[in-house]
Amino acid sequence: QVQLVESGGGLVQAGGSLRLSCAASGRTFSTFGIGWFRQAPGKEREFVAAISWNGGSTYYSDSVKGRFTASRDNAKNTAALQMNSLKPDDAAVYYCALHTGSSFYIKYGDRYEYERWGQGTQVTVSS
Repeated sequence: QVQLVESGGGLVQAGGSLRLSCAASGRTFSTFGIGWFRQAPGKEREFVAAISWNGGSTYYSDSVKGRFTASRDNAKNTAALQMNSLKPDDAAVYYCALHTGSSFYIKYGDRYEYERWGQGTQVTVSS
């Protein structure tokens, strides 16, 4: 059984950086892809980034490509999302989750393929 906890959110000015962490307890998550999603008030939860089980493949939404970088350290049961050049439109609650579906390399952006969602961490970006 795996439990995930996100941390690292906060308030930053536009153009600043934050590094979000996703820490797992329980069994290792080394066999699962990890997804990052965000949800702003009044909007559906949307895909941000994903990383394969061994870190060999990463995927990003068009809105964050070139600014965000996903990584993981399976030996420590942690994952991270480095967020640079933040914009006000990036403000949201950010979540990590495990891809427990059958086709990660095709369905990495589908929120319904993920389970074991963390509690989320708030990111606020001021202009």
